[in-house]
Amino acid sequence: MANDSSYANPDVLVTTEWVADHKDDDGIVLAEVNEDILLYETGHIPGAIKLDWTTELQDQTVRDFIDADGFNDLMASKGISPDSTVIFYGDKTNWWAAYAYWFFKYMGHDNVKIMDGGRAKWEAEGREFTRAATEITPSEYSGAKINPEIRAFRDDVLEHIGYEGMNKVGEGKPLVDVRSPGEFSGEVTHMPEYPQEGVLRGGHIPGASSIPWAQAVAEDGTFKTAVELKELYESKGVTPDEDVVVYCRIGERSSHSWFVLTELLGYPSVRNYDGSWTEWGNILRVPIEQGS
Repeated sequence: MANDSSYANPDVLVTTEWVADHKDDDGIVLAEVNEDILLYETGHIPGAIKLDWTTELQDQTVRDFIDADGFNDLMASKGISPDSTVIFYGDKTNWWAAYAYWFFKYMGHDNVKIMDGGRAKWEAEGREFTRAATEITPSEYSGAKINPEIRAFRDDVLEHIGYEGMNKVGEGKPLVDVRSPGEFSGEVTHMPEYPQEGVLRGGHIPGASSIPWAQAVAEDGTFKTAVELKELYESKGVTPDEDVVVYCRIGERSSHSWFVLTELLGYPSVRNYDGSWTEWGNILRVPIEQGS
C-alpha cells in the first residue's frame, strides 16, 4: 500500500492506485479534508465524504476541538463506525488530511490512513472526480477517548524548552518549527492569504530547529523515503531517543510533520503544539527569538 516498505509503519499510507481499487470496499471510508473548504463541491473522488475542519472539527464557541461526545456524534453523522478504516486525502499536499489524521488519533480512532500525494496526485493521474453527492448512512459511534500524549499546550511547551515564564531554568528538548524560513526568522508576520492568522510578533520559540514541512515531500507531493527523512531530522539533532514537540502557525503543517516523525520514522514521543505561532506570537510574557 505504501511507496517505501522501510517506513516504520508503511501501512499508514495508501497509493492512489490502491484507493481506486478499494475505495468501495466494506469498512472503508474515504474522507476529503481541504484548506479550501469549497473545493470538495467542485469535484471529489467518487464515494468520498467531506470533513470541514473549520466547522466540524472545531468547537464554535471555544478555540479548541470538539469534545469526545461531539466526536461520537460527528462520526455517526458521517457514517463512520468504530471499526471503519478512514482514509484521508486533500489539497495543500495533504496538510489538512494529516491534521484530520492526527485529530482522529487524538480522539482514539486509530484505524486511519493517508492517500500519499493527496488530491493533486489523483488529479495529475487523470483519475475520476465527481460532483455527485455521496450518500451517507448514519452509523452508531461511541467510545471516543482523548489521547493527551500526542498534543502539547502552551505551558507544556514552556516546560519543554526549559522555561518558567520568561526565565530559562533548565535544558530544552527538541522543538521543530515547520514553517517557512521567513516565518521562522520573523521577517514574515502576516501572510496575505491568511489575514485571520496574523500575529503581533514574528520569530520562533527559543531553541526551535527550522525544518520546513515541505522538505519531507517529493515534487509530486508524496513523502520522501525513510532514508531521506531520517537524514533530514537527525542532521538537525532531532532524534527518536528524546521527546519532540512540533509546531507551525495553527497546527496543520505541524500535523504533517508529526505524521512523518511518528508514523513514517517511528519516533515514540512526538506532540503537536496546535496552538502554534498564532497563539505564541500573540500572548503576553512568553519568550521569542528572531533571526535565522
